[in-house]
Formats: sequence, C-alpha cells, structure tokens
Amino acid sequence: MPKLRVLAIALPIVFAIHVAEEAPGFVAWFNNLVTPGITQRLFLSVNAIGFLITLATASLVANSRSSGACVVAVAWVGFLMLANGTLHLVATLVHSRYSPGVITGSLLYLPFSVLFMQAVVRERAIPWRTVLSAALAGGVPMYIHGYLIVFRGSRFF
Repeated sequence: MPKLRVLAIALPIVFAIHVAEEAPGFVAWFNNLVTPGITQRLFLSVNAIGFLITLATASLVANSRSSGACVVAVAWVGFLMLANGTLHLVATLVHSRYSPGVITGSLLYLPFSVLFMQAVVRERAIPWRTVLSAALAGGVPMYIHGYLIVFRGSRFF
C-alpha cells in the first residue's frame, strides 16, 4: 500500500494527466451537450485554479500530521477525482460516446481516490465513516453538476 505522503505528492501529477486527456476535446464535447457552453479559456482557468488547490492540498497533507487537513483533502479528492471520474464514466455510458477524461477518470481518478482514502484511514486512524462522509460531501457539487450536464443539458457552475 502506498504511503499517504507519496499519494499526496502524486495528487497534482494525477490531476495534470487527467487534464491532458480532457483538454483537446472537452470543451467541444461539453458544448455539444450544454447550453450555454464554455470557452477553452474558461476550461483552462478553472483547471488552473483546481491545480493550485490540488498543489496546496498535496503540500498540506505531505507536510502535516493533521487529521483535519486529511479530512479536508479527502473532501477535495471526493470532489476532484471521485465525483469527476464518476461523471466521465456515467456520461460515456449514457451518451454512448467518449467523454474526454473518461480513460484517466476511470483508470486513475477512481482507484486513486480509494487508495488515498485507505491511506488516510490507515495512517491517520480516521474512521471510514468520517472519510466516506467527507468524500461524498465534498463531491456533492460535482455530482449535481454532472447530473445536470449528462441528463439535463445544463450546468451547476
């Protein structure tokens, strides 16, 4: 099992790999489903902010023994990776076509989320109930956003 510190350091790398898969086609895919659409500039700025938050989260977890920091990090991973990976997978299945990000969302984000949560439970002795609650609560905005995109052709943010 990977150590929590190693997983924290890997967070921004996994994020960057996912955005690299998404970037070439996500805006066109999204705009085909949702009105009003988004611009490539908005896509890049949202992901730049997400990357900075991920860097800060990774640094905090990697350099701290704080249980509270880990719960916050789990909420961020729940939003950024668990809910987002689920969004890409569900979108691909529902629309029977490639959702840019589904490969890394399925093969990196979903397993990484589980590994990260396991490491928090193991190394910080935070109960599973707390970790799962944080991950699910953190993911709520992305779950709502994903539902609106995939099933309603609209968006939450």
